[in-house]
Order: sequence, then C-alpha cells, then structure tokens
Amino acid sequence: MGRAISRVAVFGLGKVGELVAGILVDSGFTVVGHDQGARAATEFETHQTDVTDGDAVRAALTSVDAVFSCLPFHLNIAIAEAAGDTGVHYFDLTEDVPTTNHVLSLAERRTDTAFVPQCGLAPGLIGIIGASLAKQFDSVRSIELKVGALPQNPTGLLGYAVTWSAEGVVNEYINDAEVLRGGRRQMVPAMTETERVVLGGIELEASLTSGGLGTMCQTYEGRVQRLDYKTMRYPGHFDQMRFLLDELNLREQRELVGKMIVSSKPPVNDDIVYLHAAVEGVKEGKPFRENYVRGYRPIDIAGQRWRAISWTTAASAVAVVELVADGRIPQSGFVRQEDINFADLCDTKAGGRFAYEGNIG
Repeated sequence: MGRAISRVAVFGLGKVGELVAGILVDSGFTVVGHDQGARAATEFETHQTDVTDGDAVRAALTSVDAVFSCLPFHLNIAIAEAAGDTGVHYFDLTEDVPTTNHVLSLAERRTDTAFVPQCGLAPGLIGIIGASLAKQFDSVRSIELKVGALPQNPTGLLGYAVTWSAEGVVNEYINDAEVLRGGRRQMVPAMTETERVVLGGIELEASLTSGGLGTMCQTYEGRVQRLDYKTMRYPGHFDQMRFLLDELNLREQRELVGKMIVSSKPPVNDDIVYLHAAVEGVKEGKPFRENYVRGYRPIDIAGQRWRAISWTTAASAVAVVELVADGRIPQSGFVRQEDINFADLCDTKAGGRFAYEGNIG
C-alpha cells in the first residue's frame, strides 16, 4: 500500500525551507519548491512564485498531495486557506497563536485532509518529547519544557547569535506567555520567572517566553497543575533584553529591535540547540521526576554542513510528514504535536537522527 503523500510543495526556501525540502527528498518524497526569488536546486524542482498571490498558490497546489509552509508566520494563513480549498495536507513551522487558531478553524471545515501546524522545535519537537514522557506516568503534576538555540562560543553581554528569525525572537520576548498554574490557563508576561539551569556543566538561565507550548495548555488544562515553556540563554541575557525593551522604551518598535539584534549578533555556524523536558508526578506508584536533556550540534547532511537550529527543525518537521504519509498519525483533521509519540518520530528516516545525536556528558 502506497503512501498517502507522494508529492509535497515547499513554500519558502530560506534557511530552513531548503533543508526541509532536501530531507523530504531523502525521505522518499517528490518535492516542488516555491520562493519569491529565483532558486536553483539540483535535488528538486523549483519555481519563482509570488506567495502573496492566492491564485498562483492554489495553482501550485493542484499537482501535489501536501504543502509545507516555511514562510514567515504572517504568510501562513493564506497558504493554509489555499490548502483547504485544494484539498491537500498542510504543515507549517509557526509559533504564532492566532495563525494556529485559524488553521484549527480550517481543519474543522475540511475533514478529509490533515492540518498539522507548529512542526518546529517549540512548538513542535519539545512538546512531542514532553507529552511522550508524561504518558509514562500514572499521574502528572508538572511539565517543564525548555529550548535554547545558542552559539557554542558566546561573546558579549547578550551571549547570543541570531541563527533563527529575529522577528520570532522579538515576538517571544514581548508577547505574553500562556501557562498552566493550578491546572488553569493563564497569560503571564514574557521574560519572567527566570531560573538557573545547568546542562552538562554549562550554566544557562531560562525565562518564560511566548508561543512555545502551541496547543498544550488547552490539552492539559485540568489534568496537570503546572505547565510552562521557557527559553534558555547564557546568564545575563534577559537582563540586557529587559534594559533594551523597557528602560530604552523599545517595546513598541519590534522591527527596529530585530534589526539591532541581527546587526550586533549575526548568525554563527558553531551553534548548539539545547532541549530540556522534565515531568514530575507519580510513576509506578511512587513520586518521580523524568528528565530528557540533549545538546544538538551542527551535522553533515548530503555532504553539506548544517547548523543545529536548521537540521533539528527540518528533521523533526519532515518526520511528522512521514508519520502522516504512512498513516501512523491521523491523516485528517487538526493534529496536535502533543498527540505524536516521540518513539514513532525517531522511527522515521528523518527523525532517526534524534535517536543517536545530542547526548550530553
């Protein structure tokens, strides 16, 4: 029996989109890439497409089974609507809550295809890991999820390098974060509840930031007393960002802040992605805390070196496409990341890398 997905359109061939397309090819899919600018690729077909032209997007989807949007979050709704109109499966990397809510409404109207947003790291992989740990417990008191995409060799007071979207980083520092406290959903200010974290001898700090939980608060409300997502940085980073945003009154100038960070802390190739998921509760009748800690570094894929942030995001995303294509997770309706089993993800070709990469210590 063949796969439910054979041909995939990838919109946005930037830092991660190009790698998503390449790993899709490696996982046995036929890929058609689309980008605003002209792109040359040897492994898959590419087209220069105006991604803001609804008719052009719909025309591009008539010859594929699925679409994966690697575009900025504000462009995803249009792609999702086109997927709904043309009856193809939809995937994206968004962490934007309003975008995800819109995708959910589309999934309720179109029940014959899958809508799977938030396939990145956070939301995405970290939620899959946390939920999979929670399933091993008799009862769960708390789920703590943390991700840090950082330079291995930090410099300056920020100790940072923009290896991901500057727009996304600024948004997660400014927008309120959704959490569970006392089993109920609450919105709390970002960059609060800062705590010290030590992973493999490396000291970090972690603060609440927005968007990293996806739909998990809705899923676990009333079932878990405490649930939150924090971003990890090197010590002192959040104090500097509070100074920039609050004392210099730049909260309302997000675009400027993004440009300043990129200019002062440009991307590096020697990055590392830290994941830390912890679940507390009762396991086998006794109180217990389960930790999952990894530090992923750059690796070679198809003869090319890829940053840790790029390959971890792309591999997790493609693994989810494989799971839908093979019928191991639902092939219709809205699919939440926390409904995906981490062992199943590691059992895919793309996700297999997480089974042996990233050990600390």
